[in-house]
Amino acid sequence: MIFRIDVSERTRWASSVTPTSSTHDPAEMEALEALEAGTQKLEEGDVEGARALYQRSVDLKPNASNLFNLGVTKYHAKDFDGAIENWKQSIELQPDSPDAHTNLASAYIMNPVPKPQLAVQHLRIAVELAPQDPEIAFNLAAVLEACGELDESLKYYTISKDNGVERAAVHVSAKILGKRLQAQEEAGKSSGGS
Repeated sequence: MIFRIDVSERTRWASSVTPTSSTHDPAEMEALEALEAGTQKLEEGDVEGARALYQRSVDLKPNASNLFNLGVTKYHAKDFDGAIENWKQSIELQPDSPDAHTNLASAYIMNPVPKPQLAVQHLRIAVELAPQDPEIAFNLAAVLEACGELDESLKYYTISKDNGVERAAVHVSAKILGKRLQAQEEAGKSSGGS
């Protein structure tokens, strides 16, 4: 599953400006500084240092970005319940973030007690928010396939393949072959089979 972190245009590490940003609130300024320092730590590979700074940022002034990034550090530490909680809080503040929904889905799958139906729910939202993102379509297809929803998984694998995710082609070919074999078996059974 593709895992995202909130940064810039494509794959993002941290988003340091929120719709309610203000340079007049000292707590918000300090929270922003902690968020940016946490992002620097994460880029350097210091996940624990980043977690501490993101937690400080959240403690000072919670926003969608610092909650999202705190969730990223918890996910890396395999604290899936903590990551889920942070990403839910981030989504409450910014429900239109496809990355938050995608990461939340990943945490539901990776959790020791997986919750694939919740993962599917959030991946469907992410696909609606970013229909042009082939990685999200691929992730949704993979989870749908794991849940036995093969026809729908084929649809999303095809979207993913058509938009440049080469590894999706293998899944599409396998699903088409599987459907052909199933049709042949059913035809053989209905004709008295041989």
